Amino acid sequence: MARKVPEIPASSLADIAFMLLIFFLVTTTMDVDSGLERRLPPMPPEDQIDDDTPPIKERNVFVVLVNAQDQLLVEGDWTDVKDLRDKAKEFMANPNNSENLPEKTMKQVPYFGEVGITKGVISLRNDVGTSYGTYIAVQNELVAAINELREETANQKFGKSFDRLESDQQDAIKEIYPSKISEAEPKKVGGR
Repeated sequence: MARKVPEIPASSLADIAFMLLIFFLVTTTMDVDSGLERRLPPMPPEDQIDDDTPPIKERNVFVVLVNAQDQLLVEGDWTDVKDLRDKAKEFMANPNNSENLPEKTMKQVPYFGEVGITKGVISLRNDVGTSYGTYIAVQNELVAAINELREETANQKFGKSFDRLESDQQDAIKEIYPSKISEAEPKKVGGR
């Protein structure tokens, strides 16, 4: 008589696999990535693209460089990230119309009348070896500088937070303090 080969019970194998899957899902931590929330401006219409744009004057550019050692060079001076916001605010606002800060053009803005609009542009360039944390910190400070200027203007003019304003009021303030941050392609700025 031929002997039967005993069967391996497989009915509980699926249960064990499912329990292992649940275990790994429950015990695994998920890292939350930090990033930048940016809305790019729309492309200008074809008829408005001008190849003969005049060069930007040096006084209208706020140069921020970050090297591979995460050191910050702002307008030729070594600066700490915590001081960047105040320097960027002063540059974009140019409250005393200084000769070494950006020029202003007079423009009629709803709710404000004739206002000096800055021609200032913030230029950011980082090194290929710059850490992501420093890159995000610098970006956040530059964006926060513009947001603080908008917030201060909203509180002075309308007595409430920028976020609580009507959209046309927000647009007027954005016209006074536009978000002009130009990011250059990373290169070997220094170190490593």
